[in-house]
Amino acid sequence: MNIKNNIRVALMALAALMATEPLTSCSDEPDSENFYTFTGEMMSDYLKNRDEFSEFAKIVERANLMDLLSTYGQYTCFAPSNEAVDSFLLSRGLTSVDELSDPDCDTIARTHLIANLYSTYEMSVDRIPTPNMLGRYLATSQGVDNDSNAVVYIEGLAHIIFEKVMENGNIIHQNDSVENGIVQPVNMVIEKSNSYVNDILRDNKNISIFYEALVKTGVREQIALVEDPDYNKNDYPKYYYKSHTWNEVGWVPDTKKYGFTAFVEPDSIYRKIFSEGYHDGELSITDIDTTKGELYAMYDLACKIYDPVYPDDANKPEHSFDSLTCDVNPLKRFVQYHIMTRYVAGTSDLSALITDEMKEPFGQDSKLINPIEWFQTLLPHTMLKVEMLTMNKNEQGQDCRGDDAAYVGRHFINRRYAAPEYIFRGSLVDNTIETENIHDALNGHYFYVDNLVVFSKSVQDKVQNMRIRMDFSTIFPEVMTQGIRQKGNYKVDDSNTTPDDSNEPKNGKNYYFPLGYLDGVTFTNCYVVMRRPHSGFWSWQGDEWNLFGDYDFTFRIPPVPKSGNYQLRLGFCAIETRGVMQAYFDGIPQGIPLDMMKYLDSELYLGDRFEFDETLAKYNAHDDEEKAEEQKLLRNLSAYRDGRSQYHFAPGSKTKDYFLGNNRTYRRILYQGYIDATKDHYVRFRVASDGKQGNNNEFMLDFFEMVPSSVYAIDADGAMEDDL
Repeated sequence: MNIKNNIRVALMALAALMATEPLTSCSDEPDSENFYTFTGEMMSDYLKNRDEFSEFAKIVERANLMDLLSTYGQYTCFAPSNEAVDSFLLSRGLTSVDELSDPDCDTIARTHLIANLYSTYEMSVDRIPTPNMLGRYLATSQGVDNDSNAVVYIEGLAHIIFEKVMENGNIIHQNDSVENGIVQPVNMVIEKSNSYVNDILRDNKNISIFYEALVKTGVREQIALVEDPDYNKNDYPKYYYKSHTWNEVGWVPDTKKYGFTAFVEPDSIYRKIFSEGYHDGELSITDIDTTKGELYAMYDLACKIYDPVYPDDANKPEHSFDSLTCDVNPLKRFVQYHIMTRYVAGTSDLSALITDEMKEPFGQDSKLINPIEWFQTLLPHTMLKVEMLTMNKNEQGQDCRGDDAAYVGRHFINRRYAAPEYIFRGSLVDNTIETENIHDALNGHYFYVDNLVVFSKSVQDKVQNMRIRMDFSTIFPEVMTQGIRQKGNYKVDDSNTTPDDSNEPKNGKNYYFPLGYLDGVTFTNCYVVMRRPHSGFWSWQGDEWNLFGDYDFTFRIPPVPKSGNYQLRLGFCAIETRGVMQAYFDGIPQGIPLDMMKYLDSELYLGDRFEFDETLAKYNAHDDEEKAEEQKLLRNLSAYRDGRSQYHFAPGSKTKDYFLGNNRTYRRILYQGYIDATKDHYVRFRVASDGKQGNNNEFMLDFFEMVPSSVYAIDADGAMEDDL
C-alpha cells in the first residue's frame, strides 16, 4: 500500500470540496498517480479475492455480470462492504443474499457499476457524468467521515470509504485501481428511487405549497410520461457516412425517454413573499391576498405577475380561481414555467461540458462572457435563460457582481446585468444533495431555487431581450433527456479510414435520429446525424449536426420572448465537401441558397478586403469604425463572422483558436422579419445542390441564433452589434 499516495488523494478530494471554480469530470486516461495499482488483477478478481466484498460478489454473480468485469474495458465499481450489504438486507427483513430475487440482484449490481473511470478527485460536481448500468445518474457531494477524512458521498447517504482495516488485516481504500477500472468501496448499498418526478415532489414536505399548485392546476399529469413503449432501437441499423474526411458510423439512441426538470421554491420563500411582498426590478407586489389560504395567495401573486404579460386573458372566465386547470389561468402558467421539458440530472448539465484544458464550458470563453444556455419550459412559447456566473464584469465591462462573488461557477435563472435598467439578479439554482429528500426520479429531477422563477414583464422585455444563441444539441430536448449530449472522448479523433462500429466504441458514439424521434421535426430523403464532440473540430461546443441525402428538413424553432422583428441565423463551418441549401421560414423561401463551400474571404463575401487569423491579432488591429464597416458589409450580404467568445482547441492544447478569426466559420441570416411570439414557427432546409455534391450533399448545423432588432438594428455611425 502507498500511504503517501493515499494522503495525496485525500488532499485532492479536500481541494475539490473547497474549490470555487467547477472542475471537469471524467477523463478516459486519468492520472495514474491518483490510483493504487494491482497489476494483472481484473475487477472480477478484486471482488472474488477479498472476503470483505464476498456478499456483493454473490450479487454480481447472480446478475451475470462477473464475466463482464473480467474483460478489458473501463469500469468504476462502488463496492459495498459485507457490513453494508448485511445492513441493507436487515432493513428489508432478509438474512441472506440468497433471499434476493435475480431481478433484485441485477438492479443492485447495475446501480453500483459505471462503464467509465472515476476517481474521487473527479467527483467534484453534483453528479457523476456517466450514468450507471441502469441508465441512472448518481448524485455526489463532498464531506468528511467520522475520522475527519475528506470523502465523497453518493446519493447523499453512502460515502466512499477513505481507508479501513478489516478484521482479517486487509485494508480497503478509495481509488483502488485494477486492470479494467477503479473500485470505490462504499459503506452503504446505493439505492435509486423508482418513483416518478411528480411523486418525489409530493413526498418533500418542504415544497408543499408548490406541490399543491402543481396538483390543482393539473400540471402534475403533464409530467407523468416516462418512455415511449413503441420505440425499439433494434428496428434501426447502423448508418455509415462520411463527414468531411472522416468515415464514421451512427447509432440510434437506445431509448426514447421523456424527462422533466423543475426549479422549485421552498415553502419558506413563498411565506416570506406573502408577508413581505415580491420585487423583480420594475415589478413590486406588496398587496398579496393571503386571507383565503396559501393556494389563493399563490394565485393572486400569479395574477399580478402574468396579467401584464398576457393582458388579453385577464378578463376571460378561465382566468378565475375556479378554473385553475385552464391554459390561460395565471397560476397554471406560473407552475408550468418552473418546469423544463427535458431531464437534467445535475447542475453541471445546465452548461456545456467543462473541459480539462480550459476549465470552462466547451468552447465558451468565460473571461469574455458568462456562458448561457436556453431551455424550453412547459409554458407554451417560453424559455428559461440559464447563466453560469464566471465574469467580474457586466455586458458594458463594469463591475457588477458584488454579493454574487461567492457564486462563481454557480447557475442563475433569468439573470441579466447589462446596463442600469437591466439589473435583474434572477434565481440561484441550489446544487445541494439532501439525505432526507429525493431529488432524482425515473423521469425527472428537481432543484431548489432561492427566488421566484417567473416569466414576468421584466423578464420578457429586458432579461431575455438579447441575442439568443443555442447549440443544436440543446434545441431538441430529447438529446439531453437521453443523456447523449456531449458524450464521448473529445480529446481523441477516430480513425478517418475505418470507423469503430463495435457496440461500445472506445471514444463514444455518433447518433442519428429516426423520423418521429425529435419533437417538432419532419424530414424526407435524408439522415439526421449528431456527431460526438471533438475539441479540434470547428464546431461550437465540440459537436455538430449533419444532414445527408436529398434532404428536406424542417424544425420548429425555439420560442422568442416577445413578438417583434428578429434575425434568425445559422452558425456553421464552410468546407469543400459540403453542399448548397435553400432556407424557408414558415414555408416561404428566404434569400439566395447558402453555399457551404464558400469561405468568408471568397469573392461572394469579403474577398481580400479583410484578413483572417485565429489568434484575432489581425482583427484586433482594426479600430472600432473599421470593424463596424466590415460588419455592415457582411450584414448586407446576409452574413456575420462567428462570435469572439467562441473557440476550439487542439486536443491537449490550452491555446484557443477563435471562430471570429477563421474564414470558414460564420453565421448566415436565414430570415429577417416579424415573428409572432404566441405561435409556432418553422425553418426548413431543402437541398439545392447539383446532384450528390460533396459527401452526399453534406449539410452542417452547428448553432442557431434568434436576434431581436434591438440588437441587430444598429444605425449610428461607427456603431455595431457586439462581436461576442
